[in-house]
Amino acid sequence: MSAEKNVIANDKPVLCNFISGGLRTISSCLCRGRSPLLSGTLLPDDLPYEEEIIRNPYSVKCWMRYIEFKQNGTMSILNMIYERALKELPGSYKLWYNYLRERRKQVKGKCIMEPAYEEINNCHERALVFMHKMPRIWLDYCQFLVSQCKITRSRRTFDRALRALPVTQHPRIWPLYLRFARNLPLPETAIRVYRRYLKLSPENAEEYIDYLRSCGKLDEAAVRLAAVVNDESFVSKEGKSNYQLWHELCDLISQNPDKVNSLNVGAIIRGGLTRFTDQLGKLWCSLADYYIRSGHFEKARDVYEEAILTVVTVRDFTQVFDSYAQFEESMIAAKMETTSELGKDEEEDIDLELRLARFEQLIARRPLLLNSVLLRQNPHNVHEWHKRVKLYEGKPRQIINTYTEAVQTVDPMKATGKPSSLWVSFAKFYEENEQLDDARTIFEKATKVNYKQVDDLAGVWCEYGEMELRHENYEQALRILRKATAIPSKKAEYFDVSEPVQNRVYKSLKVWSMLADLEESMGTFQSTKAVYDRIIDLRIATPQIIINYAMFLEEHNYFEESFKAYERGIALFRWPNVYDIWNTYLTKFIDRYGGKKLERARDLFEQALDGCPAKFAKTIYLLYAKLEEEFGLARHAMAVYERATQAVDNTERHHMFNIYIKRAAEIYGVTYTRAIYQKAIEVLPDEHSRDMCLRFADMESKLGEIDRGRAIYSYCSQICDPRMTATFWQTWKEFEIRHGNEDTIREMLRIKRSVQATYNTQVNFMSSQMMKATTNATISDLAPGQLGLDDMKLLEQQAQQLAAEAEQDKPKLKEKILFVRSDTSRSELAELAKQANPDEIDIEDEDGDDEDQGPEGELQHHQVALFRREQCYRTFT
Repeated sequence: MSAEKNVIANDKPVLCNFISGGLRTISSCLCRGRSPLLSGTLLPDDLPYEEEIIRNPYSVKCWMRYIEFKQNGTMSILNMIYERALKELPGSYKLWYNYLRERRKQVKGKCIMEPAYEEINNCHERALVFMHKMPRIWLDYCQFLVSQCKITRSRRTFDRALRALPVTQHPRIWPLYLRFARNLPLPETAIRVYRRYLKLSPENAEEYIDYLRSCGKLDEAAVRLAAVVNDESFVSKEGKSNYQLWHELCDLISQNPDKVNSLNVGAIIRGGLTRFTDQLGKLWCSLADYYIRSGHFEKARDVYEEAILTVVTVRDFTQVFDSYAQFEESMIAAKMETTSELGKDEEEDIDLELRLARFEQLIARRPLLLNSVLLRQNPHNVHEWHKRVKLYEGKPRQIINTYTEAVQTVDPMKATGKPSSLWVSFAKFYEENEQLDDARTIFEKATKVNYKQVDDLAGVWCEYGEMELRHENYEQALRILRKATAIPSKKAEYFDVSEPVQNRVYKSLKVWSMLADLEESMGTFQSTKAVYDRIIDLRIATPQIIINYAMFLEEHNYFEESFKAYERGIALFRWPNVYDIWNTYLTKFIDRYGGKKLERARDLFEQALDGCPAKFAKTIYLLYAKLEEEFGLARHAMAVYERATQAVDNTERHHMFNIYIKRAAEIYGVTYTRAIYQKAIEVLPDEHSRDMCLRFADMESKLGEIDRGRAIYSYCSQICDPRMTATFWQTWKEFEIRHGNEDTIREMLRIKRSVQATYNTQVNFMSSQMMKATTNATISDLAPGQLGLDDMKLLEQQAQQLAAEAEQDKPKLKEKILFVRSDTSRSELAELAKQANPDEIDIEDEDGDDEDQGPEGELQHHQVALFRREQCYRTFT
């Protein structure tokens, strides 16, 4: 084209003649008034475009402006302009694309059998001569052919497009080509197209597999799916995992055994069993389903049996077993249906009975099969082995085989539970069946097993000895336990795990305890004593062992030996473990000697109390005091009680003082207890001290020491809040009524008001501190005036409430009180109370006057005013 332009540019005279001739032709046509291009002439509006084309015949823009101007014209004129343009510019993609699109638009909606379609097809063919590297032209042409339902021509055109275009442009062709192939009624064509496509894009194999399954080509689909599963580099575009693809393959080949012939189904599924060990149940069911659908029922049954004997999880076992049971039920139902249709036959009945028996056996085997699954999970689970033995109840041969397999399989170092229980149960099974020699053989083997813990081997030895005892072989039992406790050639510590348990069992207290019991029952005194001495020498004794040893010696009248045993036990243990030994030792010593060896007993008590915790001191002190009371001196007993009140625990000190006071009163008289009472009041807490004061005052009043009693009440009143201890004040009031006079009553009331005011002040101060702590958190958020008003209002309410409580606590005597001398007896006082007394004093009037005018009202008002001023000052500052 560039060469032609150069030629034209060089031949200017020729071009000028051509233009002048064209203009003359156009002018003559217009002068004669002919119609447009139909008669070979131009319209007046076309003249500028024609002139422009004549001047620039190779300009695409000129032609496109002319075509745009003629867009509303007739199809023939528009097509002729496109043809003229393409004649001048056959390599223009823009002209060809627009021309072809215009031609396709012209036949839109017409019948595909019209000749115009063929003309347009020829136009496309002409265009592809120059535009064979343009994928858009190929796509439009192929789509146009597909719309004409020309299958062969469309397929060949697609193939030509793929051959003409570079490989990088093929992804634009293949989607249309595949859609065309899928819509064809000939699956073979689509299959061949897909095979070619997968060579370029193997990652789209899932699309091909879906198409094959949709058109019924399951064999080819299975082959392709197997290839995908075996390709480790394959990545599913649908996001499926390799297991999901494998599961699809298993379902495909197992559910369609008659259509899949190119694959070895059994080998494929068994290969999946080794790869996907967490989904064995589904894969086994798929393999069995394949044989069932193929009609190989015996093979399916063999697969189920193999599955339930190999799965290792309860979930997989449940899936396989349920599928197996359903298969057997369906076989029985099918057989019954066949028998009912064909009539009764002896062979058919036998076959049906056989199937029913097989099904019943399967259901009966389920617990045993489930137990096998759990044992495959953990073959060292002792509890499951015991359950397996129970399942074989009534079948001795199977029980023996199970026990044998269990003791051979279970590793004591990995066992869950006690592996020794398997050996013991095995031996007991032989014992129950009166086969003692076999039981002894089992026990002998059990004692040689390297258990993880010493207690397991000790349990075996003890069970061995108990078996002999049950059959009255006492000497044999002693011989067995002596053998178990014999010192090995290589000694080892009890907790030394580096040594086997056989070298450590000689320190097992369990075996020694049983041997000691047997020696006490059937052995001699010397042999039993030697056993206990050996236990103590090995330092494995417990306080109970020490007490048993001492009791054994005491039963044989070896009292000093028993006391030595206690001493050895005391040397072994510390507090608090030694408490039981000391308690028993001291009790037995006192029972034995009483006061004969008093100094020795005192030394023992002092030794026991040395370092004794306060929690355990009470019992020993009481025993010590009892010894001194019965066999010693009373002052020594009082000294012991005195020490006990200081040494015992705080919770038991009050009880100890009560015992001390009681014993002192019995021994020395009531007056001796005054010092004890005084010390108890000083030492005990307020609650118990208050009780001691009341008892002390009551004692003094009984002794006629009225002034002493009143002083005690006065002292105790300082720790008695009238609102909380109304009982104390009522007791003091009754005391004053019996033994006091007007002055003492007034003094008692004054003390009560003073104590109450003291407690009120303390309570108010504490409440003010609490309110201050709560209001400080929000003081920055509240107005000062508002805070002060609320605070004062609350305090006034509290003050009024406290005043009301004080008013209620004031004594208001409804009866007249007679004041008598302190030596007046109660009976005389009762008689005088019945008579009219001309000199009686009206306490209520004076008390009321005191309430109105006495110092208590002034004191209370003074306290409230002082408290309010203090709160106002704190609030506003």
